[in-house]
Amino acid sequence: MQPKAPKLLEDVRDAAAFILQVTAGKSLEDFESDRLLRQAVERNLEIIGEAVSRLTRVDPDVASRIGECRQIIAFRNILIHGYDIIDQAKVWQVITQDLPELKNQVTELLQEYVAGEADGEEKK
Repeated sequence: MQPKAPKLLEDVRDAAAFILQVTAGKSLEDFESDRLLRQAVERNLEIIGEAVSRLTRVDPDVASRIGECRQIIAFRNILIHGYDIIDQAKVWQVITQDLPELKNQVTELLQEYVAGEADGEEKK
């Protein structure tokens, strides 16, 4: 794993964990009616997308192990550049259906990295 990859994976994991924490117990209606919550979630989704985008450049092999990598980056672009056409139901679907799996994938990649470090694997 390239030296910058673990930090990018940590950024994805941390942003996903934050989103899942602040939306726990909430409904789509709660989400739609709470501007502060929406903006906090959208910002962290942007961070996820940017970190995945950077990961594709610094360590394409690791990035390829993240399911839907290109869709994550495309979603980030929609959030940033198409802020006026965001479908909140789609954002909610990403949070409830896709984000837990992404967090799990990234956590597994980080655990593999830590295990490799413990086994004395050299950093690239």
